[in-house]
Amino acid sequence: MLLATAMAPAQTPGGGAKADALNPQAEVPALRHDSALARYRQAGEPLPLGWKEANDTAARIGGWRAYAREAAAPASSAAPKPPGGSPR
Repeated sequence: MLLATAMAPAQTPGGGAKADALNPQAEVPALRHDSALARYRQAGEPLPLGWKEANDTAARIGGWRAYAREAAAPASSAAPKPPGGSPR
């Protein structure tokens, strides 16, 4: 118990000085939130392209028409077939 009492001031920011909870004018430290997912990047995720490079790539493959053909294609032709002709 004595050890816990001795460590209590180490838990308060600012060397133990606390704002008065009953004083509405008391200074309090600003809240800060750092998201754990802010710098998350999935393994193998490609780096984002710049808009100019993305536009040039879309133009090179045929523009919006290429994406429309891809969307209109039957789902069975979009999936690769396994070697040997039959799924396992």
